[in-house]
Amino acid sequence: MSKKQKNPPKPPDHDWLGQAAVLSEAMPFMQRYAGETFVIKFGGHAMGDERLADLFARDIVLLRQIGVNPIIVHGGGPQIGDMLERLKIKSEFIDGLRVTDQATVNVVEMVLSGSINKQIVSDINAVGGFAIGLSGKDGNLIKCIKATRTTRDPDSNIEKVLDLGLVGEPKEINPHILTLFDESDITPVIAPIGTGPDGETLNINADTVAGAIASAVGAKRLLMLTDVTGVMDSAGQLITDITAKEAKGLIEDGTISGGMIPKIETCIQAVKGDVEGAVVIDGRVEHALLIEVFTEGGVGTLIKPD
Repeated sequence: MSKKQKNPPKPPDHDWLGQAAVLSEAMPFMQRYAGETFVIKFGGHAMGDERLADLFARDIVLLRQIGVNPIIVHGGGPQIGDMLERLKIKSEFIDGLRVTDQATVNVVEMVLSGSINKQIVSDINAVGGFAIGLSGKDGNLIKCIKATRTTRDPDSNIEKVLDLGLVGEPKEINPHILTLFDESDITPVIAPIGTGPDGETLNINADTVAGAIASAVGAKRLLMLTDVTGVMDSAGQLITDITAKEAKGLIEDGTISGGMIPKIETCIQAVKGDVEGAVVIDGRVEHALLIEVFTEGGVGTLIKPD
């Protein structure tokens, strides 16, 4: 008979049990989302932070490994602004949209489809993924109409249409190109540039593009990485989930304001279509994507259909 061991070995310093518990918690979510499509809008602080950008790339590769089909749409406003300033090209905004002449759109396309897009692609490929960069012009992926905004003269009460120049709004998304990526191990990374009615290049808001693509492909989730925690109530507390109708009410009563309005409006439009849920996530949080997708509580604010 063997003697009972008096001094059993000490557990390793590394928290193996903790890691196993995390994987166990994530398993139901892996099963739920395997084979589904996520559209992820990547922008804000995370794009300019080398460490966060690297972690984002790793998270994308992990999503692909467990069977999720990620589609990335990226922004690049600060980088565009920096380049315009260096080239001494003046720029102005109306309702958050950059007024875009021909010189500006040339810079926008160069920055978005060039340096930013290829950096994200390179980051994903460097950590074992397989990404390819596109713009909305490739394969007529995004056909646009020209965007306009209106203003009302306070004295005469006459409404005036404002010309934003070469700025577009998605009219038609060609989902067939993206379906081809679903059937492969390739992750598309899309720059928000589209084609206008006369074949001209148009600059598009990245949030709008992400929402339009999510609706066109019937994505399971639209994930919007931002520089804020999520939607806050009147007391400054995070709202973890909300219906589209409730979100619209918060816009109307001023609880949701400023730059958050177009993001939430994009989410509302997405869930009114075939998107099961849209989430506003703080991209400044490390592994925010994984926390949202693979934990019960998630992170940020989930907008659900009514």
